[in-house]
Formats: sequence, C-alpha cells, structure tokens
Amino acid sequence: MSAILLPVILLSASLVLASLSPAAAQSAPSAQQATAVSPEAIKQREQELEATREEQRKAAELQKKLKADMAAIGQDRSKLNQQLIEIATQVRSVETRIGETEAELRPLDAREQQIRATLDSRRSEIIEVLAALQRAGRRTPPALLVRPEDALQSLRTAMLLGAVVPELRGRAEKLASDLGQLVALRKEIATKRDVLARDRDRLKDDSIRLAALVDERQRKQSAIEKDMESEGARAINLSKQVDSLQGLIGKMEQDLKSAAKAAATASLQGAPAAPGGKPNLGALKDPARLSPAIAFASAKRLFAFPVNGRKIRDFGGSDGAGGVEKGISLATRPGAQVTTPCDGWVVYAGPFRSYGQLLILNAGGGYHVLIAGMERISVNIGQFVLTGEPVATMGTTSQVASILATTASQPVLYVEFRKDGTPIDSGPWWAANEGEKVRG
Repeated sequence: MSAILLPVILLSASLVLASLSPAAAQSAPSAQQATAVSPEAIKQREQELEATREEQRKAAELQKKLKADMAAIGQDRSKLNQQLIEIATQVRSVETRIGETEAELRPLDAREQQIRATLDSRRSEIIEVLAALQRAGRRTPPALLVRPEDALQSLRTAMLLGAVVPELRGRAEKLASDLGQLVALRKEIATKRDVLARDRDRLKDDSIRLAALVDERQRKQSAIEKDMESEGARAINLSKQVDSLQGLIGKMEQDLKSAAKAAATASLQGAPAAPGGKPNLGALKDPARLSPAIAFASAKRLFAFPVNGRKIRDFGGSDGAGGVEKGISLATRPGAQVTTPCDGWVVYAGPFRSYGQLLILNAGGGYHVLIAGMERISVNIGQFVLTGEPVATMGTTSQVASILATTASQPVLYVEFRKDGTPIDSGPWWAANEGEKVRG
C-alpha cells in the first residue's frame, strides 16, 4: 500500500506547489480556451441564471412585505417610529458584524499568504524530500490529487504506515505541519466568508426596508408641513449669509419658521425633570413622544455614537491646522447608517461651508448637537426625531474639509456638542459600553 501512496504524495504536493505560483498557471496552455462553449461554461451560465431568478424572487417577496408593513402602519406615527428605530438598530448591528468579520479575515488572509510563500520558498527542499519518497515506491500513482487536503492526507498515511524513512521523517513532518495549517486556515477563511456573505445579503435587504420606511416617514411629514421644500431652500440661502456655526444656529432659530418653532418648543419642553436626579429611561420606550424623554444634561454616559466607527480625533486635540478640535471625528464604513444619539428638533439640515452636509438638533436646555460629513440627510427642518432614529447615510469619502486633507480615502463623521452656543466636550455623554447605551 505504501508503494502506491508515496508517488501519490509526490504528485499531490507537487501540484499543490504549482498552484502557489499564479504565473505558472497563467503560462500553461488551456485546451478549454480553444473550445467555443464548454460544458463547464454552460453549467456556470445556468447557475448564474438561477441565481438571478432567485434574486428576483427575493426582491418580489421583499416588496410584498414592505407593502404589507406600510399598510399595517397606516397613519400611526408611533408604529412608524418604532419600526424605523428597530430596523436602524438591526442595520447598525449587521454593520458591526461585517466590520468584525472583515477584521478577523485580514490576519487569516495574511497568514495564508505567509504559509504559501513559505512553501514556495522551500520548493527545492520539498522536491528533494518528495523525490526521495518517490524512489521508495515501485508503482505509478493511480490518480492525480490536486488539493492540499489530499496531499496532507497522503503524507499522514505514509508516515502512519512507516513508509517514510527515519532520516526524512522530520522534514516530512514539517511539510505535513505546514500543509495542515494551510488546510485549517482555508476552512476557517471559507467559513468566515460564508458568514460575511450572509451578513451582506441581510444588510442589503434591511437597507431597502429602511429606505422605504424613511420615505414613508418623510411623506407623512411633508403632508403635515406643506411648505417644507420652500423652507429648506430658504434655510440654505440663510446659511450663506453667516460665517460661523453659532451664527447659523441663531439665524435659523430666529428667521426660519420651522426652526424657530422647533426652538421655541425646545425651550418649553426640552428639559424634563429627572426625579431624584436620575433620568427616566422608561420614557424612551414611547415612540409617540413629541419632546425629549430625558433631559440632555442628565443623560451623561448614556448616548451611543451616531454611527459605527473608530474615533480618529477627539475634543481638544489638534485639528491639523494649528487649532484645536471642537468635536470628535469617527471613521466609518462607506454607506454607513447615521442615527440620532438623543431626542431633539431639527433646526438645520443641508450643506454648510466646509462641513459638507450638516445636521443640527436642538436637544433642549440650551444644548445643540451638530453632526456633519454625511452624503445624504433624510430629515427636514422642524422635525422632531427620537433617539436611535435614522437621519442620514455616509458616502464613500470624507465630506468635511478639515478632515479631507488627512483622511480622504474613507468617510468620516464629525460630531459636536454645544451648550448656550459654546462647544463642549461630548466625552461625558458617551456610554462606556454597549449595555449602558440608551435605546429608542
């Protein structure tokens, strides 16, 4: 039996080594290239057609479910708000899992390449070992095994049967160890890529559903505010008349009807009392509320970041232009979902100076939250938004000029808190861990 196994080992591992060299594979002539339509090509086209049909079927089912959801919501604002917050939470959860899986794959991919490079650099040594093993055999191998798994199994079987002579055993064991690592890595990578593919499909479906819900929310909002479009245009014109954020806030809350109304409501209702000094977290469960459930000042250590991302700049640090940062900056995934960290009234939504797309919330009690760097904002001036409600989406690159110079290759969200017009450190408001974050 060993006389058969040893030549198999040689050809198996040799073919594995050959597969490590893309150049060799590209230089080899292919008989299939000369064939007009091979059975494999036909099978691949059939699989692609079936996959397309499955995508169409899933899309039709999703559209049907969306229509049913909209019909169930009807004119119930609280149901719509609740679904918006729930689906936005799901989207951000899937975004988190995708990021984690991608982070886990990077070192695995690097390790696989390292093992392949090691095997390739030891080509002459491996050939020498395998040639010696082949000389111990007496028959031509019955088949060509091309997978690392086959070569590994052949090596292990040969060593188990004692077909490897003592002086070659150490070198054969090293080869088996490297092949074993390669096989294990390939299995782990394949598993994680399957998970990643499923999460990306889930994110795609959830994003479609979220977009439909957001459109429905804004349609209902438009029905309430007939002059919303003209208000938005006027807000942009007013923004061109001021140079500072404080000037913008003052201009909006004084001259623009929707923003002024929101600011007035915030002054009256924006700071609910906190019995015993502790915020009533239960109030966040009411999706029909029209004023903040928690006073901004008493919500320290409760807020979640508006987007999944990595903090790259902090309050008080250098802004790269000789000044200091007045907010924080979060590097995000392209197209990431942006949600509100707190309840508040929208007093500005649109482009402004070097901030790109800018959203300003009046959170009551003299507090304002500024969020900038998005590609698209999905709320309007005067609108009251709830904690965790989707309000914008990120683009593919940085939109904020002060960040663009140093981080142009990825989207970055800028967040700034203000109290009575003065930028303040938002650090005390962010939750230390997932369990402490407030949810809508």
